[in-house]
Amino acid sequence: MPAPHIRPARSDDEEPLGRLDRDTWSLLHAVSPPPGPDDPFFRPHSGPDDHLVAELDGAVVGYVRLGFPTPLAANAHVRQIRGLAVAGTARGAGVGRALVRAAVEEARRLGARRITLRVLGHNTAARRLYESEGFVVEGVQPEEFYLGGAYVDDVTMGRFLTEREPAPVTT
Repeated sequence: MPAPHIRPARSDDEEPLGRLDRDTWSLLHAVSPPPGPDDPFFRPHSGPDDHLVAELDGAVVGYVRLGFPTPLAANAHVRQIRGLAVAGTARGAGVGRALVRAAVEEARRLGARRITLRVLGHNTAARRLYESEGFVVEGVQPEEFYLGGAYVDDVTMGRFLTEREPAPVTT
């Protein structure tokens, strides 16, 4: 199988990305209700410029949404993976890994020092992928969500994108 092609999203990706979002929605990785058939994929706070798209043989098979963890200026040096989806037909083809790597590179290109994400504790496949790409667990909120009859941890992961400056020495 060929390697996925990763590119910036375009406004005409609205329909295939919306369909992908609806097709891949699961309590394994989502805490919000499933998107409806008429719900827009792109929104004012997450438009095409905030997404990278994966294609295989010209078909949209995945996306990653990159944004800010907070609206605070003091936090503007951090980018956050705020969504990632891969079509079932493309799983195992390296699409998720390619999207994570592209998100890391895009965050670097935008001048970020760190990249973070949140993942549900029971989503072990995603956690393994993130760990294999250098993300480490930075925090766990135990039983933060009640999904499908079970309490689920909210796991925060992150990694540095630049060399860390030494902490100032105080005397």
